[in-house]
Amino acid sequence: MRESKINRKTSETNISIEINLDGKGKFNISTGIGFLDHMLEQLSKHSLIDINLKAKGDLKIDDHHTTEDTGIVLGEAISKALGNKKSIKRYGNFFIPMDETLTRVSIDLSNRPYLIWKVKFTNKQIGKMDSELFKEWFQAFSQAAGVTLHVENLYGDNNHHIIETCYKGLARSLREAISVDPREKGKIPSTKGKL
Repeated sequence: MRESKINRKTSETNISIEINLDGKGKFNISTGIGFLDHMLEQLSKHSLIDINLKAKGDLKIDDHHTTEDTGIVLGEAISKALGNKKSIKRYGNFFIPMDETLTRVSIDLSNRPYLIWKVKFTNKQIGKMDSELFKEWFQAFSQAAGVTLHVENLYGDNNHHIIETCYKGLARSLREAISVDPREKGKIPSTKGKL
């Protein structure tokens, strides 16, 4: 089973996570930030990664540290669960429509972290969460997971739809990339022999 557990404690946050890459999309998520919980639940459900995540952060200051650190912890957990990345498909790409919105997410489990973020919001907040924190979450996730990640909202008007398609797009492209390719059984998907 491709599973991992991580506990990360700093002066700003205390986060524990357990994941199963070969799960059924079951989740138990509590960050203290309602909208972030909703997005991470979408990520779990549509990637089929089981996620059990508990975070306590300095929310009396703002949501920044908790948001960023959950991205770090989830990225580290996925990287750890993938191990040497033998047999995986490595790449994933998905378009997600949601009413008037369309977003494309592409991922490479390359061990070369990089984020391209082409997403703009017209509202400063979505729910009670600052819109600018979503880029911080995706940046932290891509760095900690060691993935190249391109997120591009092609069009849309509703800010809730825009960010939800970003998380669902990540979920579906991640689901593709971590899946086992039977034709590559036991092989690293790179001519270098290592990712």
